[in-house]
Amino acid sequence: MMSITLTKTQEQFIQTKLRTGKYRSAEEVLEIALQLLDEYERADSEWNNSVRAKIDAAIAVSEQTPPIDGEPFIAEILDRFQQARETQT
Repeated sequence: MMSITLTKTQEQFIQTKLRTGKYRSAEEVLEIALQLLDEYERADSEWNNSVRAKIDAAIAVSEQTPPIDGEPFIAEILDRFQQARETQT
């Protein structure tokens, strides 16, 4: 069995939750809090893994794609905007 010491703020938080009548005991409040912490950590880990996979995929694609010369690329985009603007008027 583990013994813990709560801060005054933590104890007040638990007491406030108990006064709502929604929870039967401090242990129940703590159990729910720990379950939520576990869910949060799993979701955070899944998100990190997802982002890592997307970054790895982008790196793999970039290694197979020839580099782009910035000036001609920007010039092409500006030309497309100019052509779109001319067709609207």
